[in-house]
Amino acid sequence: MKRKLSAIALFAMIVPAQARAATLTPTEATFLDQLVTAAMVLERRCTGYEVNGAGGVQLGARLLGSTEAAMAMMDAYDAAIKALDGRSYDPGKFRPEVSAAAGQTSNRVRADLIRNPNAACAEYGETGVSRGLLRRY
Repeated sequence: MKRKLSAIALFAMIVPAQARAATLTPTEATFLDQLVTAAMVLERRCTGYEVNGAGGVQLGARLLGSTEAAMAMMDAYDAAIKALDGRSYDPGKFRPEVSAAAGQTSNRVRADLIRNPNAACAEYGETGVSRGLLRRY
């Protein structure tokens, strides 16, 4: 009986930790959404936009509270992309919730960019510029 109670107690401690790890905070979700949207503008080769790496880190630091947190989210997004592509990635940086959220955002933005490329490129591109993730060239 003592073993069974120990197993139940251990299970009770593990499950809440896993449940917490499986969700993004609202600010993480916001930053990831903006990051993925800007990445889709670049992937679809929308004319006139390029990455603004320093601006992306600054935006993430403002939203998430530190440069380290911004870089961690960028690393998690990078790991998600590599995992999706079947390339090697650092499993310590992979977060399934980042992968799922990034996939949903990229599907939504990609559909807009395919459906109406000129308007969507302008809208998403300018939004990326105003947030500091992209810059015009």
